[in-house]
Parts: sequence; C-alpha cells; structure tokens
Amino acid sequence: MNKPCLVIMAAGMGSRYGGLKQMDPMDDQGHIIMDFSIHDAREAGFEKVIFIIKREMEEIFRKTIGNRVEERMETAYVFQELEDLPEGIRVPEGRVKPWGTAHALLACRHIVDGPFVAINADDYYGKQSFRDLFAYLSSHEDDDQYRFVMGGYHLINTLTDNGHVSRGVCTTDDNGYLTDITERTKIIKLDGHPAYTEDDGATWNILPDLTPVSMNMWGFSTGFLKETEQRFEKFLREAIPENPLKCEYYIPSVVDELLREKKATVKVIETPDKWYGVTYKADKPMVMEAIARMEHEGLYPRNF
Repeated sequence: MNKPCLVIMAAGMGSRYGGLKQMDPMDDQGHIIMDFSIHDAREAGFEKVIFIIKREMEEIFRKTIGNRVEERMETAYVFQELEDLPEGIRVPEGRVKPWGTAHALLACRHIVDGPFVAINADDYYGKQSFRDLFAYLSSHEDDDQYRFVMGGYHLINTLTDNGHVSRGVCTTDDNGYLTDITERTKIIKLDGHPAYTEDDGATWNILPDLTPVSMNMWGFSTGFLKETEQRFEKFLREAIPENPLKCEYYIPSVVDELLREKKATVKVIETPDKWYGVTYKADKPMVMEAIARMEHEGLYPRNF
C-alpha cells in the first residue's frame, strides 16, 4: 500500500471573507493557516502534498507557500477549472463560481495513486486528526466496500460569532461509522448553542453541542475519485437547469450516495480539538490569538 498523501483544496476565493484568505498571515512570522496543517501532517507521517488551486493563482501561491513547502515535502500542483467537465456539457453562460469540493478533488484524479486525506486550505484542524486519519488509512484497504474515514469535530467547536457557516451534520452508529450526512448551509450560534435554519431564518432548529460534523477532512482511497467522476455528469444534467450559476457538487453528497448504496463505510474519528477558520474577516483576530497561544505553549516552533 502506498503511504497516504495530503490533498489541500485551495482554489476557493473566499467570497464571504473578501479575498484570498488562504494567503493571509496568521502570526508575526508570516505563517498562513496552511503552514500549520502541513506542519501537523508532516509530524503525522505524510510525505507528499498536492495543492488544488486556480491556474491564475499559481504564481502567488508558489511565492507565498509552495516554494518553501517544496523544501520539506514532495509537492505537486493541480488546477480546478470550470471547463473540466464531462464530454457534451458546457459551462453555463455567466458562470464563474467553481463547481464545489467534489469537483475540486477530481482535479487530482490523474496523479493520486493511493490513499489520501483531503482538507480545506483555510481551516485549522489541530494535530490529532492528522495522526488518526494517517493511521487509519495506513492500516485499512478497500475490500468488498470502500473503507473511508472522516475527522469528526464537535459542532460547538466549529462555529464563528461573526455569521453563519455551512457544515456536514453527521449521524453515526454505535460503532462510530457514518450512517447519514446532511449539508446544513446556515448554522449559527444561538444563545450559546448551534442552530440551523431551512427557511432563511424564519425558524431555527437547535442541535446538540457535541453533534459530530464534517469540516471537509476526509480520508479516501482512489475509489472515491472514480465514483465521483462517474457520478458528476448525472449531477450536472440535473443541477444546471435548476441553478446554472451556483449549483455545487459537494463531497458529502457523493459520500451519502455511496453509503445509501452500501458501497462504502466511513469511520468517524471524533476529536475534541477546536477548529479555527477565517470564514469572515472578523474571525482573523480570534484565530491569530489562538495561534499565538499555541506557539507560546510550544505546540509550534516560531520558525518552521
């Protein structure tokens, strides 16, 4: 079995944040959030990283982080492009929005040759999940089903005080395997507890604080890419007529289909680590304070 590699989805422009949030320094040494994820991944055993970026970002991306990562890890770049579509399907006129996280992963389908962990570029995940997912993928292979794994974060640890977030809300069985995942696109902290709305805020539904959610930290085999590619055309033919400019192909949607078809299992490894991210500009001071505290505690060296 090949060693798991790390895939970082960094093609998003961060529309709610207002700019290339992936490039924003989070400490006095100029480290960005990706630096901490890559540091934690290397500690866990990862030796290769694949960056999924937009082609027009390549120069600034290499200058900001890629060149120095190449000194420590095997590094590759792939591009998420609107035109990367099944034969016979064209980009709708006026569409500029990327096709979503599942489509982003398809950008690396030609160079991934073994298990991989996929993460967002602009999320801080903590150290434990990298260790857990690396260990799981190193000891489990596909058999009659795909054997996937997910880092499960407690919902209360993933919220921002500065607006709503989107989370994949998970249900697990008694053995910790995912049975259902539902993408909730508007979750806020309401009176100190998570709540979601399905009617633009007319009503709110409270969720338990410790509800496991996906932060797009997934461990897959190459089978996931094969299944995603096969299913993409059907998604587009159904979604484009309804929402040509904004429909997106999400990782949880593909996972949910595979679960319902009994083609995959997903082990949810829960972590008490707190997630940090910069969904909004107002989140940045809180993230910087948390990183400064961890550096002071010795979790990260000042220069790495």
